[in-house]
Amino acid sequence: MTKIKNKFMNRSWLLLLATGLLLILGSCNKQLDIQSSRQADEAGHWTSYEDARSGLIGLYGLFRAAVADNNAHWLLGELRSGDFKSVSRPDLKAIIDGNLNASFPAIQSVTNWRRFYAVVNACNLFIERVKECEADQRYTESYYKLDIAQARTLRAFVYFYMVRIWGDVPLITRSQDGTFEQLPRTKQDAVLSFVEQELKEAAPYLPYLYSGNDPEQKFPNNYYGNNSAYWLNMPMTRLGAYALLAHVAAWQGRYVDVAIYTDFIINNASKSNLKLLSSDEVVNSLFDASNTTLGYNQLLGFSFLKTKGETTTEGHIEELTLANTTLYAMSKQMPDIYVPKDVISVIFPKTNGNDDRFGVDTTTFLKLPTTRYFENYSSAVPVFKKVRVVDGSAGNRGKFAVFNSSIVFTRLEEIRLLRAEALAVLGQTNDAFTELNVIRGQRKITSVSPASGADPIDEIFAERRRELMGEGWRWYDLIRYNRIKHNNAAFNELIDQGGIYWPIAQDVLNRNPKLVQNAYWQ
Repeated sequence: MTKIKNKFMNRSWLLLLATGLLLILGSCNKQLDIQSSRQADEAGHWTSYEDARSGLIGLYGLFRAAVADNNAHWLLGELRSGDFKSVSRPDLKAIIDGNLNASFPAIQSVTNWRRFYAVVNACNLFIERVKECEADQRYTESYYKLDIAQARTLRAFVYFYMVRIWGDVPLITRSQDGTFEQLPRTKQDAVLSFVEQELKEAAPYLPYLYSGNDPEQKFPNNYYGNNSAYWLNMPMTRLGAYALLAHVAAWQGRYVDVAIYTDFIINNASKSNLKLLSSDEVVNSLFDASNTTLGYNQLLGFSFLKTKGETTTEGHIEELTLANTTLYAMSKQMPDIYVPKDVISVIFPKTNGNDDRFGVDTTTFLKLPTTRYFENYSSAVPVFKKVRVVDGSAGNRGKFAVFNSSIVFTRLEEIRLLRAEALAVLGQTNDAFTELNVIRGQRKITSVSPASGADPIDEIFAERRRELMGEGWRWYDLIRYNRIKHNNAAFNELIDQGGIYWPIAQDVLNRNPKLVQNAYWQ
């Protein structure tokens, strides 16, 4: 958590996160790359209901910090060969151009997987020790089963996240103490097999809603003393686990399974208060988890709530994309990254003039009736404003901005587009277009008919490009698209040679001789 300097966190959150850190930092590093030094005696930390709660919330805090550190979620998923360009930062340009061996601190940080293994070890430790908290009668069996399911799901999520970045990664399923163990990398298929099995076993023990109506009476009614609004968009739900299962299957090209998992999510969406959002709701509310009027619309993500003291200066896409605009008088005159106008015109073509995310008047091609995604379009560097949850931003010229936007991994719109992708690959073209047109209808653009001769895969990924811009999907979508189409020789070669994965940080390699660098980067 080297870059997230959250000086605004309240004391309770710091205590919870610190407890998790004390329990895991001593043992997480020794399994892979460095000798351990214990930070605290664990023996007294697994005796109560409060210990279980603090340990569990610590897992979420560590994972959130791992994906937010140095804006890693966007550097990893949005920049490489993507739509954003760097205004002046050479490190961001290096990532965009695929020069991932460049010696920039941001790249060195992103290629270091230790922060993810801190989460893995914390999950392992929690799974092994939290049973001891049943010595406190308040920590019932229903709490234990639910908390274990969350820890297993989080651990699976971490491994899937790492596989997409590095391919083969060491698979560690137990915490270790006192013994220095250097482990080699595990083949990604074996890691993903473990991930899928964990998610399948954990999912039935996760609720659709926390502290919601539970007809089965197997989940705590008032989870850790808080109502459903308190847990809004926070813990892993059953549908979140199925969303991960769908993406694991898509990454492996198992589209029959993708269709099954996404169908389950869509058919049960109402149980988690999920709905498709209007463009206004996406831009104004989706990334602001403090807005509770929408219900549970972040299917899977990480929130930063001002009410819980989680305002931060870093770890949000706004840090990269916002600048001094007419609406937000910030001291930052230019963004770090932007989408060039010629790229915008391709993503949002004139034929989509009614697109209420962004578009031009189809009569004059001059008026800009919909500007939810961009502003300052008349300038050389348009400002991407789709995600903008800025704290105290009005009239703060000369001050640095702080942010509260959530990192949204997936939402119902993304899942429906993923289902459309699966149906198209499976040859169910009419159904694929039906799913695609559901999303197009939400964005006020005309349907695409199978009779038009349009390629369903091209249309679906073009819609993903528009709908999910700035959410960390572009690079992974390019990989899946090229695996399906297999008509781009240069990208196919990148896939075949393992160039789609990132290099492992040299610091990690130096500390563990059993690790081997990705062949493409040797």
